[in-house]
Amino acid sequence: MKSIDEKTAFFSQESSPMNSQSPKGVLLVNLGTPDAPETGPVRRYLREFLSDPRVIDIPRLARFLLLNLIILPLRPKKSAAAYASIWSHDGLKGSPLLAHGRALQSKVQALLGRDYVVSLGMRYGNPSLHSAVNELERAGTTSFTCLPLFPQYSSAANGSAVEEVMRVVKGRWNIPGINFLGAFYDHPGFLDAFAEISRPQLEAFQPDFVVFSYHGLPERHMHKSDPTGRHCLSSPNCCDRIVPANRFCYRAQCFVTTRGLVERLGLEPGRFESTFQSRLGRTPWIKPYTDEFLPELAKKGVRRVAVLCPAFVADCLETLEEIGDRARADWKAAGGEELTLVTSLNSHDVWAKVVADMVR
Repeated sequence: MKSIDEKTAFFSQESSPMNSQSPKGVLLVNLGTPDAPETGPVRRYLREFLSDPRVIDIPRLARFLLLNLIILPLRPKKSAAAYASIWSHDGLKGSPLLAHGRALQSKVQALLGRDYVVSLGMRYGNPSLHSAVNELERAGTTSFTCLPLFPQYSSAANGSAVEEVMRVVKGRWNIPGINFLGAFYDHPGFLDAFAEISRPQLEAFQPDFVVFSYHGLPERHMHKSDPTGRHCLSSPNCCDRIVPANRFCYRAQCFVTTRGLVERLGLEPGRFESTFQSRLGRTPWIKPYTDEFLPELAKKGVRRVAVLCPAFVADCLETLEEIGDRARADWKAAGGEELTLVTSLNSHDVWAKVVADMVR
């Protein structure tokens, strides 16, 4: 009689030859971008984005009224102008986020080879996650690895992306196997790549101070991520280390990323800070706020500041326009000499290799 191990080996070799010949799927997911820097496409994008209950997590009727009576009548025109200022940036054609995403997709595909099929999908806008999953299905994949390109976990980004991928596949007769990769805020490859790309820019600029600016979130999101209901934002040092109560805390994970980059970049104590940008509305968001911290820094006599944005793996509206344009203008108006935005990972070779390694 054959042993269990022998039976297992026989089954894997003889009973599933089709599986061994099927390419492995890879789904890279980023947040999204409007189709054009114009009011109409931006309004459609914002409607889809801000209708997500994981993004604006308030009662459905209140979210509907906020979106349709306040945000959509006023914000699309202003946002379209902001998108227009970065569209086709630095020789890229169209949306920088999409251009960097396509370039990363191509490089990861080349590194993984013919045994893999790499697809790119956006949580909001195009290419949609539905079209990206269809692309993998047409290529003959029976399973895929999904990598949301958000280093620090948040329900509004990672959680929403995972939920939408599951919604896309749940109505299909043949449901593929899916391996979701989690947040990589402390992944050595991610930190090494960000430091490697940032180091020569910092050495060339010689800043007096370095700001690590992360996308902000409402404070209530931290409380909702705390299973104990007693840890997050309960004390000044609640984010000093990861414990069971804050293992899904976005703010705590951001600080871990900062500590990893500070160590790799050799920054001196007192010459860096983590801040949070892009807040919306009047409810409290996690602090300190980037747009308040920078002017105060200038008033203290700091002249040259470099800003890294390690919540974004690709340069986009929040980095190029919000930091590279608006924050730089505010910095000079507050008395600062120069502010430089350190470019993100984008589709650098070192980052593409890290992504390929994570997938493997």
